[in-house]
Amino acid sequence: MISRKILFASSMAFSLNAMAQNPVIDAIYTPDPAPYVYGDKLYLFVDHDEDDAVYFKMKDWILFSTEDMVNWTYLGTQVTTETFDWAAHGDRAWAAQAVEHKGKWYWYLCCNTADGKDALAVAVADSPQGPWKDAIGKPLAIGYGFIDPTIFIDDDGTPYLFWGNKGFWYGKLNDDMVSFANGYKQVPGYTDPKSFGELQSKMDWSIGKERMMTQYEEGPWVTKRNGIYYAVYPAGGVPEYMGYSTAPTIDGPWTFRGRIMDEAQNSFTIHGGNVNYKGHDYMFYHNGMLHNGGGFRRATAVEEFTFNADGSIPFIPFTKEGVKPLGTLNPYERVEAETMSSSWGIKLDHKAGVDHYVTSIHNGDWVKLRNVDFGDKEATKITACFANVKNSGVVEFYIDNIDGRPIASVDVDRNNVTEGKIIKAATGIHDVYVLFRGGYEELFDMDWWKFTR
Repeated sequence: MISRKILFASSMAFSLNAMAQNPVIDAIYTPDPAPYVYGDKLYLFVDHDEDDAVYFKMKDWILFSTEDMVNWTYLGTQVTTETFDWAAHGDRAWAAQAVEHKGKWYWYLCCNTADGKDALAVAVADSPQGPWKDAIGKPLAIGYGFIDPTIFIDDDGTPYLFWGNKGFWYGKLNDDMVSFANGYKQVPGYTDPKSFGELQSKMDWSIGKERMMTQYEEGPWVTKRNGIYYAVYPAGGVPEYMGYSTAPTIDGPWTFRGRIMDEAQNSFTIHGGNVNYKGHDYMFYHNGMLHNGGGFRRATAVEEFTFNADGSIPFIPFTKEGVKPLGTLNPYERVEAETMSSSWGIKLDHKAGVDHYVTSIHNGDWVKLRNVDFGDKEATKITACFANVKNSGVVEFYIDNIDGRPIASVDVDRNNVTEGKIIKAATGIHDVYVLFRGGYEELFDMDWWKFTR
C-alpha cells in the first residue's frame, strides 16, 4: 500500500517548490558555480558538498548543462581528488573553473598536496564529459592561499589564470594552457584600498594573526566587456558579500567599484561569477537555502541583471524565483531522467562518463521540468528506460501540478525500455511532474523518458 504520510510529505514539498527556481539544482549540493557558454549550451562546473558535511567535506567536482536556464541536466561527477596522484585524496575539492581552448577542455582546480600544502591543479579532456586526466602530473603552482582559480582568455587568445585567498595572484599562461609564460605575481594594487576596497582587520592564517587587508577575500572571476576588465569576488571577510573592481588593462590599474550582492543567505561564503548567455546577463552564486543546507552544504543560485549604461554592475538582489526560461523542452525527443528544474527525494549517480541515472528513488519522490511543449497534437505513447530495478513501481506524469489524474504512466518491474500508456491528452506548454509510486523500499533507477505522437 502506498504510504499516505509519504505522499503528504511529497505534496508539501511540491507546494513549497512550485514557484521557486533558486537554488537551481536541489538533488545535490553544488557550491562555487562556474558557468561556461559553449555553442547553444551553458555548462555549469561546480564543487560538491557532501550531504553530511559539518565542515568543508568535498571530494569531487560535478558538471551540469542547460539550454533554457531552468531545466538542468546532470552530466556526471567527472573529476575527483584521486584524479591527481600527487594530491591528498578524499577531501579538499574546492572551487574550480573550466574552459575550452583549441579543441581541448581544461579544468583548473585546487586541492591539497599529500603533505597538506595548498595547490592548483589542471585536468584536461577532449570533451566536457571526459574522460578527464591530470594534465601535467604535478601541481601547477603551490603556495599558501593558492585556491579558487579562475581562467580568463583575452580577445587576442591569450589565457590568464587568477586565484587566491588572503592574496591575489595572476599569471599569463602559455598556449599549452598548463604552464606560465613568465611566472606569476600579485595582482597590482591588491593591497591598495582604491583598487580593492577599504582596509579592514582580517585573519591571515599564514601568519596566525589579524592584519589590515583590502575588501578582496577570495574566489575571483575575471571577464571583459566593451574593453573593460572586471574582477568579481567574495569580499569583506566572513561573512562574505560579492564585490567587484574594474581595470582598463589586464595588468590594472584596478578600481574598487563596491558591493553588487549582499552576504549570502544561510551561508558565510558566496562564490560565483557572471556570464552572458543568449543575450542575457546572469550572476551565479551559492547560498545555504537548500533543504538541510547551510555554510557547509551550499547550493547554486542565479539572478539575471542588466549592466548600467556606464558599464557598471548594478546591485543584484536575491530572489527565490530565479530567472525566466529561455526556451521550451521537447518531450518528443529523449529526455534524460536527470534533467530537471527541481526535485524531491531522488539522488543522482556518482559516476564519470556520459551515461547517468536518477537514483535512490522511493515512493512519493518526484522530478519537475519547466516549459515542456507538447505542441498541438496529442501523444500516443510514452516510453521510459530503467535500470537496477530493486522493487516494482509506477512512474506517473502530471502537468502543472500533481493533483488529479496523470496524463501518462509506466509500470516498472524490469530493467531496460518499457512502454507505458497515455491516460489523457496534453497539448500546449506545461510544467511536467514525474512522480514515483511504489512500496516502502528503494524502487529503481531511471535513465530517460520520451513521448511519441
